Amino acid sequence: MLQFALFLGLLGWLLVDGARSMGYNWQWYRVPRYVVQVLDGEVFLGPLLKGLLVTLEISAYAMVLTIVIGLVAAVLRLSASVAGRWLVVAYVEAIRNTPLLVQLYLVYFVLAPVLGLERFWAGVLCLAVFEGAFAAEIFRAGIQAVRLGQWESAWALGLTRAQAYRFIVLPQALRVILPPLAGLAVSLVKHSAIVSIIAVFDLTNEGRNVISDTFLTFEIWLTVAALYLCVTVTLSLGVGLLEKRLKGSAA
Repeated sequence: MLQFALFLGLLGWLLVDGARSMGYNWQWYRVPRYVVQVLDGEVFLGPLLKGLLVTLEISAYAMVLTIVIGLVAAVLRLSASVAGRWLVVAYVEAIRNTPLLVQLYLVYFVLAPVLGLERFWAGVLCLAVFEGAFAAEIFRAGIQAVRLGQWESAWALGLTRAQAYRFIVLPQALRVILPPLAGLAVSLVKHSAIVSIIAVFDLTNEGRNVISDTFLTFEIWLTVAALYLCVTVTLSLGVGLLEKRLKGSAA
């Protein structure tokens, strides 16, 4: 904790000293109105919090699709189908080795008009496809971590492959999958900022709009960073508690 406090103190000092050398005039008193506004006793969300809600919505939808894509891809990768295995390998390698920004442009300008997707859903789809490639490897590693004897027990009980996955393999693999999947969720929240490129009014886009109106560059970007940090830390703590509960139930 002391080292972390010293690090934050050093970072803050560097930021303040750099702004001072630029002749920057800090105006933190103007920031709260862009987070929360109180008019006639009523509380209204400022543009930054509205953008944060859009970010959370995008991240939630994209995470659900990411899990579905990753699980399906992992099962296909481990299946007996040669075509399915090579299809997943091509998908994972293509997505993991090309920039997310290029993928977003391809989805928005090429795929979205064909499917009739709005820019919000184009951003969700792009994030899900991108993160799904990483989720596929996470699920594959978790499934392969389950001992072979568990599969043999499932066959002995007369379970189908789908039933074996549902009732035996995936519940055991969850304890292995959960920590890296939590890291993937945190990464997805941060990567969601890229949808501001296609004019989705998420937190990053709203922050940029506020800066263009107020010129409060440092104050707004630091506030935006703090809001992202609150979301990711809360998510990490929640998954950590869930992981402990799973370990406790397994014991």
